[in-house]
Amino acid sequence: MFAALADGTRRHLLDRLHERNGQTLVELCATLDMTRQAVSKHLAVLERAGLVVVLPHGREKHHYLNPAPIADIAARWIAKYERDRVTALADLKRQLEEQHDV
Repeated sequence: MFAALADGTRRHLLDRLHERNGQTLVELCATLDMTRQAVSKHLAVLERAGLVVVLPHGREKHHYLNPAPIADIAARWIAKYERDRVTALADLKRQLEEQHDV
């Protein structure tokens, strides 16, 4: 998943899906200066990483953002670092309040 997120074009595609979910390949290509085949390859990487789900609608395929893997990363990696920062800020606040009361 980290490899899928490392590419700027793929992050752009995820941002576009976040803005409006369920876009077709043509819609996603509209803001990118690359061929549909190149965009399709990027979407395939995102799909294999579980970040995008593709559902057929007639002859079109609609692409949907799957935020669950990103939420898992946030919970596993980011939250544990934030916990330490929040604890440090709470300790600092308590110390400053104790100094003020003295």
